[in-house]
Amino acid sequence: MRSPLLSTLLCATAVGFALPGAAQAATAPYKAGEVVVRYAETGAHASSAGAVPPTRVVRVAPGHSVAATARRLRAQPGVLSATANYVAHVSGWVPPDPGNTGTPAGWQALQWNFGAETGVNAPDAWQHLMTAGRPGGAGVVVAVVDTGVAYANRGRFKRSPDFSKFRFVRGYDFVGGDAYPNDDNGHGTHIAGTIAEGTGNTVGLTGLAYGVKVMPVKVLDRDGEGDSVRIAQGIRWASDHGAKIINLSFEFPSDITRSQIPNILDAIRHAKAKGSLVVGASGNAAAAAVAYPARSSNVLSVGATTQHGCQADYSNEGQDLDLVAPGGGADNALEDPNCRPAEGPGLDIFQMTFSRTNGVGRFGLPSGFIGTSMAAPHVSATAALVVASGILGPNPAPDAIERRLEMTARDLGPPGKDQHYGAGLLNAAAATDPAIPVS
Repeated sequence: MRSPLLSTLLCATAVGFALPGAAQAATAPYKAGEVVVRYAETGAHASSAGAVPPTRVVRVAPGHSVAATARRLRAQPGVLSATANYVAHVSGWVPPDPGNTGTPAGWQALQWNFGAETGVNAPDAWQHLMTAGRPGGAGVVVAVVDTGVAYANRGRFKRSPDFSKFRFVRGYDFVGGDAYPNDDNGHGTHIAGTIAEGTGNTVGLTGLAYGVKVMPVKVLDRDGEGDSVRIAQGIRWASDHGAKIINLSFEFPSDITRSQIPNILDAIRHAKAKGSLVVGASGNAAAAAVAYPARSSNVLSVGATTQHGCQADYSNEGQDLDLVAPGGGADNALEDPNCRPAEGPGLDIFQMTFSRTNGVGRFGLPSGFIGTSMAAPHVSATAALVVASGILGPNPAPDAIERRLEMTARDLGPPGKDQHYGAGLLNAAAATDPAIPVS
């Protein structure tokens, strides 16, 4: 059954109108100037069981429309049907972002992490949200609590060319103590790119939840470091100012315990009580335990996988690991058919950010971004898509969102939840699929 949105797209395209956003990528619903005609069988074979009616393509005469020609043909004796020659397309929306890759594949040449094989299957998720009328997670606010974001032109700071100025809501800088959370490192801009980089605009790459609003909250300095006071303040501020999802792509050293960061854990509890889902990176120390703050039971902890679909060799693991998502890099040496450490690492995670570290105002698609920091925003973006989809209701609780993501994850490693992959690899398409019952 065709969705109301798809019907609107087809009708608008047929009469020559252009709809905003995804509709601009739509193609003509049928081949111009052609009508497919099926004729009734005659003679001895007219009643043969399973007989295929003779069919031919009739060219539309100059000056006549497809619809009028089809109506005229349907009125003729012996014609079973006369329809436009409708055109199908691959499932899911694939936006035209070139990615500066020099290949016709554009963003798909680099963003394996959004693909259907070892990525999160973004195109089908995008289609689900378009059908729901909330393309790209429109209406959901995601806080990037990090080094800031290249969100505006202000002095030496420049907005990333793949971000619209309308993509952002008000944020705050807890490092500088002002209302201008500009990025001077590049890490936060990369994280925000995975979540919400512009899509279908022929610039750079694409973001997983390209319709959300990003709240930049700066708690880490130009060296990527931040103390517990600033971090706790940033988490509280984000939840108090309307962030439904809060992304924490940083970690404390493995020897830090919960008793040493009670202010951060209080802030996380506060955020959850306000209805915010907090997503955190499990850590990059190849440790047998998830690092804080992701280790908190009130944080959805995210480990990293590679382009091969294997646990990344740096990714922290353990009983507190909830999910995994693409982080890039080298495979771990596990007894797993997906793990091929001898073959060398797969691709990194690419998004538009500073072309060199601390290179404020100069943007590119640099390599070298791998880690659970890169994995976490995939989960934050998908959580936003789930919220926007309405599958869980208009304002789902953080625990309900987490259950949905875990239930629809692709199981990797031993059957069921395990220390290497948690509940499995994030599957954005399944998480946003209304045909999959809510647990």
